[in-house]
Amino acid sequence: MRGAQAWARRRPMRIIFMGSPDFAVPTLDALVAAGHEIVAAYTQPPRSAGRGKALQPTAVDKRARDLGLEVRSPRSFKSAEEQASFSALDADVAVVAAYGLILPQPILDAPRNGCINVHASLLPRWRGAAPVQRAIMAGDDETGVTIMQMEAGLDTGPMRHVKSLTIGESNAVELTQRLSLLGAYMMVDVLADLGSYPPVPQPENGVTYAPKISKAEARLDWSRTAQELQRQVQGLAPFPGAWFEAGRERIKLLDAETVDGTGQPGEVIGEPLVIACGEDALHCRMLQRAGKGAMSVGDLLRGFPVNVGAILT
Repeated sequence: MRGAQAWARRRPMRIIFMGSPDFAVPTLDALVAAGHEIVAAYTQPPRSAGRGKALQPTAVDKRARDLGLEVRSPRSFKSAEEQASFSALDADVAVVAAYGLILPQPILDAPRNGCINVHASLLPRWRGAAPVQRAIMAGDDETGVTIMQMEAGLDTGPMRHVKSLTIGESNAVELTQRLSLLGAYMMVDVLADLGSYPPVPQPENGVTYAPKISKAEARLDWSRTAQELQRQVQGLAPFPGAWFEAGRERIKLLDAETVDGTGQPGEVIGEPLVIACGEDALHCRMLQRAGKGAMSVGDLLRGFPVNVGAILT
């Protein structure tokens, strides 16, 4: 009997993979490396991007094709035809990682073990679209990954596995990379033995939401504390990027540190580019001018001088 149980834990599954951005790719790779059969990879349709507005496939689209997998990119799952096509794949489970489309109940119910999600937060904190950025901007000391059994609500499903990590000085890109690797490892563990990771309801207390970042949130308000602005920079780097105006030019601030200093909020009070805030000051370290790459503060100031005493908005 023990041998049969061990084989059940190791048995490769028929998996539908559903993901779009870079965050999802390590999980796809880990499932393939673990010997599971990926019967189809669902991802968002190509989107126009760049100056030429050429259609760009998602990171999952590119990786899935490299692996020789069937790629599907429906715009929704509302139609009976799309739902039937999904169900016909006869999957053991659907693994979802930052897919980006709402899954109606017939899709959630189609695989034998339902749909299991890799969510980049310690649920129920930061349910929603931007958990990594929100955790950084809120000043959380730690975040993590929750492997969640999906249901119709917004990230409300029961949890199968949770692991935390310290945020430290990571920006959004760095933290996303760390969480994506952690999530991949956790998902492989869960699928190896679903019985050892039974779904547990989320706590009723501690619910917060992580709405998508709006353009209005990216502008730096120098009347806020330097610590708050540092978190904003850290959470939004490199995209969409926190920004301010010097003269009439918009400049993204990609890396900064809080330092001592006083002055009128927005005033340049020291070199190189130390800016007074509502409390303390912000020392700018990495920046980006429109149409140019990221550069150090020294490189920026050589071609775009900003003198002590200038008021930035």
